[in-house]
Amino acid sequence: MDERRTILMDRYEIGRQLGQGNFAKVYYARNLTSGQAVAIKMIDKEKVTRVGLMVQIKREISIMRLVRHPNILQLFEVMASKSKIYFVLEYAKGGELFKKISKGKFSEDVARWYFHQLISGVDYCHSRGVYHRDLKPENLLLDENENLKVSDFGLSALSESKRQDGLLHTTCGTPAYVAPEVLSRRGYDGAKADIWSCGVILFVLVAGYLPFHDTNLIEMYRKISRADYKCPRSFSVELKDLLYKILDPDPSTRISISKIKRSAWYRKTTDVNAVKSKHETGEKMYKGEATTSDSNPASSRDRVYNGEATTSDSPECSNSKENHASLSLPNLNAFDIISLSTGFDLSNLFEERYGRREERFTTRQPAATIFAKLNELARRLKLKIKKKENGVLRLIAPKEGIKGFLELDAEVFELAPSLHLVEFKKSNGDTIEYQKLMKEDIRPALKDIVWAWQGDPHQQPEQSMQSEQQPSPLPSQQPQD
Repeated sequence: MDERRTILMDRYEIGRQLGQGNFAKVYYARNLTSGQAVAIKMIDKEKVTRVGLMVQIKREISIMRLVRHPNILQLFEVMASKSKIYFVLEYAKGGELFKKISKGKFSEDVARWYFHQLISGVDYCHSRGVYHRDLKPENLLLDENENLKVSDFGLSALSESKRQDGLLHTTCGTPAYVAPEVLSRRGYDGAKADIWSCGVILFVLVAGYLPFHDTNLIEMYRKISRADYKCPRSFSVELKDLLYKILDPDPSTRISISKIKRSAWYRKTTDVNAVKSKHETGEKMYKGEATTSDSNPASSRDRVYNGEATTSDSPECSNSKENHASLSLPNLNAFDIISLSTGFDLSNLFEERYGRREERFTTRQPAATIFAKLNELARRLKLKIKKKENGVLRLIAPKEGIKGFLELDAEVFELAPSLHLVEFKKSNGDTIEYQKLMKEDIRPALKDIVWAWQGDPHQQPEQSMQSEQQPSPLPSQQPQD
């Protein structure tokens, strides 16, 4: 026997590594009995336990065992050792759908082929009381026959997770794909939220860029809350009509999946053979691409498309709904949205470091320790403290500056039971004075509790949840029709 072979549990021969995340590595493998190709996701128990993500791992297992569908990535079995958890998954030879989009937008026929499969898989999940809550092209995989597979159920919720009002209350998902009602921190219908995400995906498939984009995340939230987007001139009338009904910021009037299936655009005939021929995927093109969540963090899977479009201003191409003007968007925080998603640093979505009003850091300390440290900091710097609503601390400088008294708010967010995010935000005063205070006084004083300052390129904490960011391969503007 070749001693170089790695055999797992006497059942699988482990091959090349497909990808690596902060908490897991994914390998190509072969079932020794059947010869079937699989992907094995190896999760480090100690790492996920340390940051409180074991609940999400168990949830992913229970969710994937509930769903069996041609368009859902299948979980074959789960194994465990003293230090590792092993997910044996269906091997998606075609890689991520995102890889195809990054090479160029799709025709409406090709997009319809994939959208049909997405809706089929999502509809099945909903029929089983499962809501994905993180649908995006990076979580949509392809097999060798162009069959779409929905993956990454780490953020999913069961119908049993609903409160007495019948709604879900946890803010999950990736910002650009999240529905307005999820951002509002109110209860929401998981099915309606997934439908919104499907609409964003459909737009991306045909346009090649996101419908809602802004370099400032809060502005992106505002666009999402108003459904403020523009369609390219090339979009058919039927597609625009369907998108208008899906990207409705009011979930009570948003189109249902059954009505999506009855829409004129959805019911158009698609030549499946032509789609497969035109977009044939081979092992050569996608060899070595990640096939599951948490794989290859430096790849495209956790990036946000930089796709603000310059499009036609004709009324039929524009959409701006004001139904959710009451959303309290200024209080939103990016990490509350993606608190359970690893390898995702949002610093590049905010203003450039110079002139930025917010500073954020992650810490493993409990909330009580964080607040004690903030109070100690205020006493040492002679800052006046005012307690605001929702536990926000307002720190006020003792002396008046160039633009009045410098004031900053400190807010603590729980990302996981043992992981918190602390955000400082200037609410009054001079920006340069604020930055000087942060750099010379606040940052040094907090170094003993800081795990990582968000957006600090020189800081690489041990087992950081951040990943290296690369420029999005998608165009920043719509190509001229």
